[in-house]
Amino acid sequence: MNSIFYVLFAAALLYAALTAWVFFMQPRLIYYPDMPGRAIEITPDAVALDYEDVTLRTEDGESLHGWFVPHPSAVATLLFCHGNAGNISHRLDTIRLFHELGLNVLIFDYRGYGRSSGTTTEQGTYRDVDAAWNYLVGDRGIPPRSVVLFGRSLGAAVIADLAVRTRPGAVILESAFTSVPDMAARIYPWLPVRWLASYRYDNAEKIQDIAAPVLVIHSRDDEIIPFRQGERLYTLANEPKQMLELRGGHNDGFHASRDLYRPAVGDFIRQSLAAE
Repeated sequence: MNSIFYVLFAAALLYAALTAWVFFMQPRLIYYPDMPGRAIEITPDAVALDYEDVTLRTEDGESLHGWFVPHPSAVATLLFCHGNAGNISHRLDTIRLFHELGLNVLIFDYRGYGRSSGTTTEQGTYRDVDAAWNYLVGDRGIPPRSVVLFGRSLGAAVIADLAVRTRPGAVILESAFTSVPDMAARIYPWLPVRWLASYRYDNAEKIQDIAAPVLVIHSRDDEIIPFRQGERLYTLANEPKQMLELRGGHNDGFHASRDLYRPAVGDFIRQSLAAE
């Protein structure tokens, strides 16, 4: 009897330790600024793109590093929020693709990423994207309806929050999850993660309040964020809305489906801006 008690007691201790570990490690389980690294490895001129180094100042005093990549005859300006790993220098393929679609591109690193100051938090990323928006519509004087908001993976959650509070010309959410608690429940189904989660990034709630045209992009082959979460976001989005199904993995779907991706995104942007 004692042996059974000790086994159960040890199992309870292990479960409690795992629960505590997940709770206190949440930031490290969500943000990966050091994978593959914070160093800026390459710049847009390496792919024959002109660019300007920009510094964005947040309302709480952080300094964010970004690039503004101009197009000589831009049809719109794209505000690009990247995923939870690496920095802006790891997104040159996507920057070039959007440039080829006739777009100016502003991409920046969140606080704690790349050359940006600070420590990453959920509310901090919302302040960061606010600084990027204010730079475009304030400092550069770009009309809000000429701005396309684009976010991939974690960046889609940052963009969704901004899209609720602004009136952009269009919103593109790629490889997006419904919420952090939903993702945590998928990864740790044996833990009470919905109760533990202090990070929300609730795209499922916010997408219902986005008034701009929305394009949801997702791959059925996504090995990290299930396709059904993208489908749910599309279902919850307001009209006008579109969904683009890709092939390929979470991090390379846009590349594996380039022949489909590029014309579909270009058509969506043109249609959205023409409807204004």
